[in-house]
Amino acid sequence: MTAFFTGLIRLRRGPWEMLATLLIALGVIMLMQPFVLWAFTWSFVVTLVGTVMFIITSHFPE
Repeated sequence: MTAFFTGLIRLRRGPWEMLATLLIALGVIMLMQPFVLWAFTWSFVVTLVGTVMFIITSHFPE
């Protein structure tokens, strides 16, 4: 767990890509659920932030 946080602080590709992937997955889950309106409303923004974050972090050093 400390290696994950160290990778985030040092701007390494692995931890940031994992975080971006989790945001994308969270946005898709928020989009598909029919019960909570605020989650459905914010799902596109969360997915978009995760996608842009993934594109940016793919240029970080390993």
